Amino acid sequence: MARFATWNVNSVKARIGHLIAWLRESKPDVVMLQELKTEAESFPRLEIEDLGYNIALVGQKTYNGVAVLARHPLSVECTRLPGDEADDQARYIEALIEMAGGKDLPRRVLRAVSVYVPNGNPVDSEKFPYKLRWLERLGDRLRHLLTLEEVLVVGGDYNVAPADDDVYDPKAWAGDALCRPESRARYRALLHLGLTDALRALHGESHLYSYWDYQGGHWAKDEGLRIDHLLLSPQAADRLAASGIDRGPRRKEKPSDHTPVWCDLDL
Repeated sequence: MARFATWNVNSVKARIGHLIAWLRESKPDVVMLQELKTEAESFPRLEIEDLGYNIALVGQKTYNGVAVLARHPLSVECTRLPGDEADDQARYIEALIEMAGGKDLPRRVLRAVSVYVPNGNPVDSEKFPYKLRWLERLGDRLRHLLTLEEVLVVGGDYNVAPADDDVYDPKAWAGDALCRPESRARYRALLHLGLTDALRALHGESHLYSYWDYQGGHWAKDEGLRIDHLLLSPQAADRLAASGIDRGPRRKEKPSDHTPVWCDLDL
């Protein structure tokens, strides 16, 4: 069994203690991180490598930044989302991971992608069209990757709450870029390519959240949104054994406003 997880750490240097503690406790095989908020040269590589993880990352000073961590050999395949050569924001990284097989089983190569979709607010600015275009470009890339028929896991902060059940107060959030119909339509288009939402595949209940705003006591009142997702190719979805949200890191002092989402694949 292999565990995959995605986590927007909201500054890897500020949360390095939380990240290290979580990696030690949870021992995920593959982790997709977002919002590193640091350049590659300043990433706390040694602390993470000491835990046995290989690292692929794209950094950016102060903003964005994505990474894939793996307890297996990995190689970087792509560090920019295709479709716009002028877009230099660090929001996408794609890695191939070679996982050891069991007795009499061959080694398996799978693909992990970490994405940090633009927030899109305010919706009356250029940020919202950029978000929608970014999601369309993501769809184009994933359409291509699906033709490879690999075990593919696309984890990240999608900045989309797919349905009203994923929002504590749908009416209050109806006009936000995270919940606008256009954003949700782009997310559904990804699923229509043949991808499976790992959490929803096994959990149909409402009010499962991965993000709680720092302000207004939202965490204490469990007023959150589900905007962090693990999307699986058919070859990965066929092996889905479990999924969930780990709320533990959000309980810590000075946490990220997101918490890890995970799934187990029987590989």
